Amino acid sequence: MEITEIIKQGIITEKSVMLQNTKTPKGEIVPRYTFAVALEANKYEIRMAVEQLFGVKVVRVNTIRMPGKARTLRTRKGIYHKEERPWKKAIVTLAPGQAIAELQA
Repeated sequence: MEITEIIKQGIITEKSVMLQNTKTPKGEIVPRYTFAVALEANKYEIRMAVEQLFGVKVVRVNTIRMPGKARTLRTRKGIYHKEERPWKKAIVTLAPGQAIAELQA
């Protein structure tokens, strides 16, 4: 799988911005960034892709499979029910002092 297929996009929400400034018990700031990744990607592939794309040192990768949500679409012709596709979220922890400028909020 290519790097661009592994990492689909960066996620910037209130919660992910708060993770960027996480402090350890020692007082160090450890940045964490959130990405939407391919369902088939494993932690090792995600680590290598982030390191190659952004030129940073990755300490840890946590992944979460997000289920698709049921949607109801009401039109003049009737009501349609559809299921969105599941996706995978990766929370990447970088070494202290490093940052990804493209995802800074």
